[in-house]
Amino acid sequence: MTSSGTRRAGRHFLQIPGPTNVPDRVLRAIDFPTMDHRGPEFAALGKSVLAGMRRVFQTLPGDWRHGADPAAIEKALRADTGKPVKAVCVVHNETSTGVVSRIAEIRKAIDAAKHPALFMVDTISSLASIDYRHDEWGVDVTVAGSQKGLMLPPGLSFNCVSKKALAASRSARLPRSYWAWDEMIGNGKSGYFPYTPATNLLYGLREALTMLLDEEGLDAVFARHQRHGEAARRAVRAWGLEVLAADPREYSGALTAVLMPAGHDADRVRKAILEAFDMSLGTGLGKLAGKVFRIGHLGDFNDLTLMGTLAGVEMGLGLAGVPVKQGGVAAAMNYLAESVKAAPARRAA
Repeated sequence: MTSSGTRRAGRHFLQIPGPTNVPDRVLRAIDFPTMDHRGPEFAALGKSVLAGMRRVFQTLPGDWRHGADPAAIEKALRADTGKPVKAVCVVHNETSTGVVSRIAEIRKAIDAAKHPALFMVDTISSLASIDYRHDEWGVDVTVAGSQKGLMLPPGLSFNCVSKKALAASRSARLPRSYWAWDEMIGNGKSGYFPYTPATNLLYGLREALTMLLDEEGLDAVFARHQRHGEAARRAVRAWGLEVLAADPREYSGALTAVLMPAGHDADRVRKAILEAFDMSLGTGLGKLAGKVFRIGHLGDFNDLTLMGTLAGVEMGLGLAGVPVKQGGVAAAMNYLAESVKAAPARRAA
């Protein structure tokens, strides 16, 4: 019997910063017969996942190597004397750069400027990966998606809104073709949705919330992501390379963007790693195209998965002819081992 030789043994390493790897338990939960989204069973499912999501939320052009600058935002708002600015929109964890903006400090900057603008935050790649507090940090609108820290396929999105944002929505004159918060909130209390939702993904969401909230716990989830981010950065430095995020206060636990030395193409590195080791890494976007590659370490991810990922990167850098030092994997491994020793009671990530 002849073989085409196209099958690759083992699992593909999907080490991009989202969509993230979906746990087998979540996949099995999604594998459920289609149900009546107006029936009594759906109401119980809807109430369950909405309650879980509340727990997860804890209810200016700039430098791509830094997060949003609170001081610059305050200055701009103080200068906005006529108040044409209606909202301050910030990405919490910028997936294209691996930089985290300091949301609590930005809230203080808005308050210091005494400006009435709504505060809107994109948490698509940070929710359930990096600590985020919608109510405590005074956010008016939080936007999130299912395909990152919540460990689901793409298909679900979430809004968390303040009373101030709801009031602004009710007085807004722009037409809405689909999303209306009042309709969603009115139905949500009963567990139903005003439109047809992605019913099977809600089963997956319920399973993912059980894993995140009840089994591991959000604090442990955040700590795991921070450990993996620090381990990845230690590997990058040991290779003699540089992470894109320039301010340690803005390092991401969800992904690490790695800068290439001058004259070397990040996409060539990604291609070498994919072809040799069946592992996908994130590409550089916009003006960073070809200059960085991104290592995703969020979602259903443990220490050994990270070590396999970093080993693939270290070998791939060599295959692509990038002049790096050896020892990045060892640096990450030593850090992870020492951090486990420092917390012997902690269940292994």
